[in-house]
Amino acid sequence: MPGLRFSSPKPLLLAGLFALAGLSGCSTTDTFEQPAPVPEIDPTVKFKQVWSMSVGDGHDGDFLYLAPLNAGDTLYAASADGELVAVAPENGEVFWERELKDRIFAGIGGDANQLYLVTREADLLALSRDGGEEQWRAPLPTEVLAAPQSNGSIVVTQTTDGRVLAFDADDGTRLWQYEGQVPVLSMRAAAAPLVGGDIVIASFANGKLIALSGDSGRPLWQYEVGQPQGRTELERLVDIGGQPLVLDSALMVVGYQGKLALLDIRTGQEIWSKKASSLYSPMIGNGSIYLASANGDIVALRGSDRRELWVQDRLSWRQLTQPMVSGDYLVVGDYEGYLHAISQEDGSLQGQLEFDDEGIRVPAQRLSNGNLLVFGNSGRLVNFELRPVE
Repeated sequence: MPGLRFSSPKPLLLAGLFALAGLSGCSTTDTFEQPAPVPEIDPTVKFKQVWSMSVGDGHDGDFLYLAPLNAGDTLYAASADGELVAVAPENGEVFWERELKDRIFAGIGGDANQLYLVTREADLLALSRDGGEEQWRAPLPTEVLAAPQSNGSIVVTQTTDGRVLAFDADDGTRLWQYEGQVPVLSMRAAAAPLVGGDIVIASFANGKLIALSGDSGRPLWQYEVGQPQGRTELERLVDIGGQPLVLDSALMVVGYQGKLALLDIRTGQEIWSKKASSLYSPMIGNGSIYLASANGDIVALRGSDRRELWVQDRLSWRQLTQPMVSGDYLVVGDYEGYLHAISQEDGSLQGQLEFDDEGIRVPAQRLSNGNLLVFGNSGRLVNFELRPVE
């Protein structure tokens, strides 16, 4: 689960992580919940490794979200200590690798021509997709945790203190900056902005989703996913920690101590909403909506009317990743590095693998052939196929 961060002129990196004490809010006097033990199950599916490799030192002990970039015919992955690799998704063949001089804090983003990373020293880097050579770099005002996003014309980053900045993709010239409001206390999360052809949609720690003009950064509309309530800063946390999910002309978004909502992407008008609490993007599969709730429960809702179908509560407080659909299953990772396969039909636990003893923070990604790409905190990168237990 993301850690807590206090706003200051120079954002403070907290050494420890805190488990949050409840869905409806927590206070400084609450007892922090203990993670559920790894459940014992009778597996019906197994994680079969197709290929595996190591990418540097992974997150190298830092609280980062260095998710690989799946560009279809090529996967790109980076580590905190500066290793950058391009590999074939089907067999793990290494096309090229590069050792960067910088430590990496955020990425990878990309477009048809370039890859984008942010360094520990808060520089935005543009690198060639063909070999990782640096094309340009631009200074940022403070640290960035979310991967930069690009539509090929502009590159957009969002800092931990609520600033959204757009740069020219060709040469790194800063084009505009929008300054959002950040509460005193917020989660150390990483919701990357959405960058369309002419619109940028950014998620903020104050519970607001704001659409900005891609040309100027001018606000177009805003939507309140969560409204701060309570007397303490912990009770008032309403972060949006996951990137909204695009569904044709609509957006699905969820916030911590807020709601799950479907919005018109052009106007921000609410189509429907339901009370919910999550720091991770929702997932869609087989006509249902799946949420990794803030307390670690996996919840399935029927897409047509949002009626609750089932709840899997045996993974409570295990700091789960966003669920990923794989065939008839959902796959989540947890803070101890276990992978769990969950039946989409009834929420039962059907598979389990101890993958990375340093934990799993970024969600699994589904490849074009249906396999799963998993990146552990230690830097282990694996292509898995879910298969029935023989």
